Formats: sequence, structure tokens, C-alpha cells
Amino acid sequence: MKPSLRIASLALSILFASGAALADVNIGVSMSQFDDTYLTYLRESMNDKAKTYPEGVKLQFEDARADVVKQLSQVENFISQKVDAIIVNPVDTATTNRITNAAVAAGIPLVYVNRRPDNPDLPQGVATVASDDLEAGRMQMQYLAEKMGGKGNIVILLGDLANNSTTNRTKGVKEVLTKYPDIKIAQEQTGAWLRDKAMTLTNDWITQGQAFDAVVSNNDEMAIGAAMALKQAGVAQGKVLIAGVDGTEDGVRAVEKGNLTLSVFQDATGQANGSVETALKMIKKEPYEQAVWVPFQRITLDNVNQYKK
Repeated sequence: MKPSLRIASLALSILFASGAALADVNIGVSMSQFDDTYLTYLRESMNDKAKTYPEGVKLQFEDARADVVKQLSQVENFISQKVDAIIVNPVDTATTNRITNAAVAAGIPLVYVNRRPDNPDLPQGVATVASDDLEAGRMQMQYLAEKMGGKGNIVILLGDLANNSTTNRTKGVKEVLTKYPDIKIAQEQTGAWLRDKAMTLTNDWITQGQAFDAVVSNNDEMAIGAAMALKQAGVAQGKVLIAGVDGTEDGVRAVEKGNLTLSVFQDATGQANGSVETALKMIKKEPYEQAVWVPFQRITLDNVNQYKK
């Protein structure tokens, strides 16, 4: 074979080999639950990212239905199927050790997305792609504190108590409150990320005669639920300030209409892209960042048009 033909043949073989390698990539993805607005955006964005690879990358999604045991079983099934990598949006950030240990023992790259395990000391072969939830809480409360003139009562709607997103967003809120001693927490209860539950909680507080000047919610869904309860009770729009997190389509629309004072945008596309890209780097044994941070952004009436879809 002539040298030129040999080189061309080698180049083609490398091209086809790399294409086949990507085409054969199968990534198992366990989501804590499908029935969640933000996580639906995250899942859809991951799927969109996989489709951008011409050779094709297959994502196999499973719904853990907020069940720790079910999620571990899904990961074990992925390992049995010999997937190339695993992406997990954990149900309970305090109980991820068994997932981590199983993936590491099998030699399969593992990426946690959106929620970081409580234990930040992860072994090689395990990465995280998330946003700093402390910062989300700080951004919410700082804006509200200034709007409140540094005084008044707030209520806090907590997410799922098994998630460190709940813990850290609330911690960020309370960090800011140390600078504002005249702002008091009147109530603090979990709405479990759900609009209906938050609406019921807020309605109960109103019925009980609890006075509050602002609602600080760990996500947009609960913030919208609070806004609905206040409207139903005849409270004038804007009298009670309301802050959410995620910047979902409904959340952005609520800010635009004045039903929410602000939301903090959590970039589902950024987290999705980062998780798939990191998994592929790990599969191909390329250098990767073990902790990828996707920044939050504040949404108010002043900039809401930038976030409309």
C-alpha cells in the first residue's frame, strides 16, 4: 500500500472508531422524580444535549419517585447492564454513599447533577455538576431585606428536608438575616417543593392570623402556591413580597405579572450540559473538573424579559 493511501486509511479508521465509540455510549440516568417542574427541564435539557452529538449518545432515564431504595436499585441495574457512565440526581443527599461505592467498585464513571452529596470528599471517578444553593438563598434574602427596609416578619417555605438544596438555600437566607436583626422568622415549614402544599400552608398561616411581610420559598413552585393563597385571601398584590428559586417558565411569568417579587434562576441547561459533557470526558479518560459550578442569576421585573422563553 502506498504511504498516502496508508495514511488516509488510518485516518478513516480512527474517524470511524471514534464515531463508533460515541455511538455506542450508553449513560444511565436516575432522576429523583419525574414529577417536578425544574427536574423536568433538567431531564429534557440533558436529552437535548445528547442529541447534539452527530454520532449519538444514548441516555436511559429512570424515575426514582423520591424513593432512596428504588434509586439505589436503578443504579445497581445500570451497573449490571454495563453502562458507560451513570448520572444521578439524588433523592436524599445524605445517603449517597452506597451509590458512590457501587459505581466506584464497578469502575463506572458517576456524575451527580443538581444536588451534591452531603459529603464533599468524593473519590476519583465521581464528579458533581450543580449550583451553589447557599448563594441562591443569599440572593433572595438580600434583595427582600432591602425592599423591606431592614425590618418585618418573614415566613420560609422549605423544600424536601432530605435535600441539602433545602438546607443550604435556607442557610443562605439566615446568613443574610444576621445583618438584619429587625427581620424575624415568623414561620418555617416544609412544602416539599409542591405548589399545592405551599398554598395550603400559606392559607393556614393567614387563617391563623399570622402576620408576615415576605415569603421566602426554596423554589418557584412553592412561591407560586403562596401567591395563590394570598390572592385567594384578598391580599393586595405586592403587599407581601414573595421570592422563589429556579426561574421556571411559570416562575418567570409570575415575576412578569407581579405575583412574585423575584426568582433566582437555576440554569437547567447549564447543569444538563455540564453533566453530559463531564460524563463523556470521564468515559474517554480526558481531564475533567470534579466539581462543576453553574452560577445562579437573580430575576426581577427589571430584567425578566431576558428570561422569557
